[in-house]
Amino acid sequence: QVQLVESGGGLVQPGGSLRLTCAASGFPFSRYGMSWYRQSPWQERELVATMTSADGSTNYTDSVKGRFTISRDNAKNTVYLQMNSLKPEDTAVYYCHVRRNGVAYWGQGTQVTVSS
Repeated sequence: QVQLVESGGGLVQPGGSLRLTCAASGFPFSRYGMSWYRQSPWQERELVATMTSADGSTNYTDSVKGRFTISRDNAKNTVYLQMNSLKPEDTAVYYCHVRRNGVAYWGQGTQVTVSS
């Protein structure tokens, strides 16, 4: 079955960096677009970044453009989210996501806290 396992979250000071990792299994990873979402107690789940399978094109929510980078390693069935210049408002649980055959799959999430 589809499994998504996130890691790499933690506590970081404003201006710092983190790299999130999502290890995927149970489906032909290279054939699917992958996304990162985030959710905080005061906001609904928000799409942060997405990367297609076909040409590797990317898309970002406006608030993270220029600071976050999504990438993938198809040989390792892994998708990454490099987060730089982190701000307190980036604090959230970050989730890896894939949609396959009309079904949305999510990882368990990884907590990112940006605070001094």
